[in-house]
Amino acid sequence: MELTIAIAQLKPRKGDYAANLARLGEVFAQLGGLERRPDVLVLAETALTGYFLEGGVREVARTAEELFADLQRTYLAARGEAAPPLDVVVGFYERHRDRFYNSALYATLGGRRPSGILHVHRKVFLPSYGVFDEQRFVEAGRQIAAFDTAWGRAAILICEDAWHSLSGTIAALDGAQVVFVVSASPARGTYGAVPDNVEHWQDLVHRISDEHGVYTALAQLVGFEGGKGFPGASLIMGPRGDVRVAGPLWDEALITATIDLEELPLARADLTLLADLETMLPHLQSELERTRRGERAAVSWDGLGRAEDRELRTQNQELRAENREPRTQNQELRAENREPRTQNQELRSGDWERGGSGLPSARHSAGGAPSGSPALVFGSPLPVFAARPFDPEDPVTLLNPELVRRWLVEFLRDEVTRRRGFRQVVVGLSGGVDSALTTYLCAEAFGPSNVLAIRMPYRTSSRESLEHAQLVIDALGVRSMTVDISDAVDGYAKLDPEMDARRKGNIMARMRMIVLFDQSQKLGTIPIGTGNKTERLFGYYTWHADDSPPVNPLGDLYKTQVWQLARHMGVPEPIVEKPASADLVVGQTDEADFGISYAKADRILHFLLQGYSVERLVALGFERDEVLLVKRRVDGTHWKRRLPSTAMLSQTAIGEYYLRPVDY
Repeated sequence: MELTIAIAQLKPRKGDYAANLARLGEVFAQLGGLERRPDVLVLAETALTGYFLEGGVREVARTAEELFADLQRTYLAARGEAAPPLDVVVGFYERHRDRFYNSALYATLGGRRPSGILHVHRKVFLPSYGVFDEQRFVEAGRQIAAFDTAWGRAAILICEDAWHSLSGTIAALDGAQVVFVVSASPARGTYGAVPDNVEHWQDLVHRISDEHGVYTALAQLVGFEGGKGFPGASLIMGPRGDVRVAGPLWDEALITATIDLEELPLARADLTLLADLETMLPHLQSELERTRRGERAAVSWDGLGRAEDRELRTQNQELRAENREPRTQNQELRAENREPRTQNQELRSGDWERGGSGLPSARHSAGGAPSGSPALVFGSPLPVFAARPFDPEDPVTLLNPELVRRWLVEFLRDEVTRRRGFRQVVVGLSGGVDSALTTYLCAEAFGPSNVLAIRMPYRTSSRESLEHAQLVIDALGVRSMTVDISDAVDGYAKLDPEMDARRKGNIMARMRMIVLFDQSQKLGTIPIGTGNKTERLFGYYTWHADDSPPVNPLGDLYKTQVWQLARHMGVPEPIVEKPASADLVVGQTDEADFGISYAKADRILHFLLQGYSVERLVALGFERDEVLLVKRRVDGTHWKRRLPSTAMLSQTAIGEYYLRPVDY
């Protein structure tokens, strides 16, 4: 039997159920014009509301019955009362029996065959790590099950469900022929041709299909929510792990493929993993139950005969029946046995180094037999392929600049235009690499005529900075203006003749923000930030000045990565090559202020942010003084990266209990 599946890869408007439902109506209408009408249309996780709603979940949640009624009404309005039947898979926030879930509905729309809800899957595995906090806002489902449809048998998994191999196994064992995976997975990783998690999703879907001999349809969100970008790259995969069709990165798309369910028995005959599992399942079930109870296996290879083995099992059962004290005893024994284990390991290590087994020492490298060893009988020794030792000089912050360019351009378009409704932007163009790169990104995202670059020199500013800013203006053709802030800064500075350079520099930075925000108000535009990740982590900016613009495309790029992307996008070489400077004091440079180069600092930051300790970094070859310097800067400026502290007095404290990111 042939089945045509379509995936609508959409950018939902965050929190706007009505608008997203209307967009789905447009998709319904478009399906009527396709050469082959889909049997099933799949939408991603939370496709009608957006994903990161937090406290807004309760406002957009629908019952399955309410959602079905809306889908049916929208479908018939788009295709007419005589619309042909269409099965849909739609991810949504569900209200069910006075509880909230992250769910996906499978229903039949139209009127030629009985319409209605066939299945609702409630997400079982709720991520609560990194940017995720689902367990705070929804409850976990308790079931993974296949269900019958007009064309065959299906199952649904929601995002994190698919990251656990057991989920796909249960679906396949329950008879699923097609597994629908709906996901809202923010992009992460900038080093490969696609975001790292996109590659991982391809691997996950391949594993589900290939291991179990099923078709898998993966529907992913696109768009941005608060800086977190959903990359798309939806796909439909065959039962041999072959990609039938894949969607684009970052863009909306309609992805279709016609599959043949008759391929399933052929694929399963070629790779009998599912049949093998079904055969061994009774044995594995007993083992799973044993591990769930926390029991250790009594194995037959440890010298025990069958009679002895049976006796041991009986003893274990008697112990469990009497009480649970033996578990505690076992734990104590395990603690006592750690030392003997260590001793045994040392003995094994010693035997290996001595070549006690007749094999070469593990410390011996390729290049000939060790002295004193027997003559080789079969020829040359085996070639050795060893991983390259860790080198603290490695450029661990390398990225794929073309991937990042497109990523940030889409981010700007989404945050500025779709989320906030602006079409023009203002950038403070200092002549440094950060502001130059930001201007290049904005020119591509919005067009040069929609970018206003403002130079804001102080009387002591480097002439070179103005000239370098002009290079960017000329290269891109963006609009520009120059606002000299000298009189404004000096007017305030006259109140305190003893004002030092640091204080005056902070006044310059804040005055520049006043200019940017005032011009934005005057022109109906929005200011764009230019700070990079290294500066943010070091606290190397004026609080509530440089960090004030509401959109910052470079905020998660280390300085060394900014240079990489700037070279890729053609930022003039004099800007990229000159030493980084805030240009607040004559002769000042960033690296002189830091006491460490950006190259060294970024490598250390890369590992510190992954949880590496100082001691571990030193052991890897980093200089202790440099690691401590970087760590002190990060730890000592954490307060600058947070909103102002507010005493929490109520049950509705903003940012703690009152969480509604749909507000903006």
